[in-house]
Amino acid sequence: MKHTYTVTGMTCNGCKSSVEDSLNKLDDVIHASVNLEQQEATIGMSKHIATTTLQNALSDKYTISEKNIFNTTSELKPENKTELQQLFPLFLIFGYITIASVLLNIKPWSTTDFMLDFMGLFYVVFSFFKLLDLKGFPESFRMYDPLAKVVPVYGWVYPFIEVVLGLMFLMRIQIPLALIVTLIILGITTIGVAKTLLDKKAIQCACLGTALKLPMTKATFIENSIMIVMAVIMLIKNYAS
Repeated sequence: MKHTYTVTGMTCNGCKSSVEDSLNKLDDVIHASVNLEQQEATIGMSKHIATTTLQNALSDKYTISEKNIFNTTSELKPENKTELQQLFPLFLIFGYITIASVLLNIKPWSTTDFMLDFMGLFYVVFSFFKLLDLKGFPESFRMYDPLAKVVPVYGWVYPFIEVVLGLMFLMRIQIPLALIVTLIILGITTIGVAKTLLDKKAIQCACLGTALKLPMTKATFIENSIMIVMAVIMLIKNYAS
C-alpha cells in the first residue's frame, strides 16, 4: 500500500535527503520518496504505520501529516509552473522596490540617490524574508555559499548584515564601506551560485522565505548581479568625483 503525506519544514535538497533517509530506515517501509517542490512524501509500506511513528523518526524541524489514505492514479497533479511564473514573486518585489526608489527621488531626480535607496530597500526587504525563517536559512545558505560552508555561523549573521547594510544605504552612512562590503559578500555568494548552476544542481534555499516556491539559485543570481553592477557604478562615481 502507498500513503501520501505532507511534510513541512524542508527548504533544500539536504532536507529532502534527510527525510527520505529517516523514513526508509523504519521497519515496514518498503520505499519512501520525497517531492521537495510539493512538500510531499510518498511511502510504500508492508502494513500501515501510524503517523506518530513517522513523526518520531524525523527531526523536530519537520512535521509530517497524512494527506490522503491511498495514492491512486486518478489523483490530480498540480500544474507545473513555467520558469517565468516561478520567478514572478521576485519580479514583483523588484518592481515595488524600483517604484518606491523612483518616488523617493523623482523631484528633483537624482540617479545616485535612486541607486542608494534601491540598494537600501533591497537589503531591508530581502533580509525580512530571511528573518522569517532564521532557523532554516543558514542550513539552506550553506548549500551554495562558499563562505557559509566553511564558517557556518556566517549563515546565521548574514540576514543581520543585510539589515545593517540596508540602513547604511538609506541613512547615507559610510557609503564607500557599504559598497565594498556589498561587492565582497555578494561576490562570494554569486561565485557559489554560478558553480551550482554550471553543475546543474537544483537547490531550493530560504533566501526569500520558504513560502515562496522559487528556483532560488536563479533568483539569487539575478538579485546579486543587479546589486553588484550598482555597487561598481557607485564606487566608480564616488572615486571619480
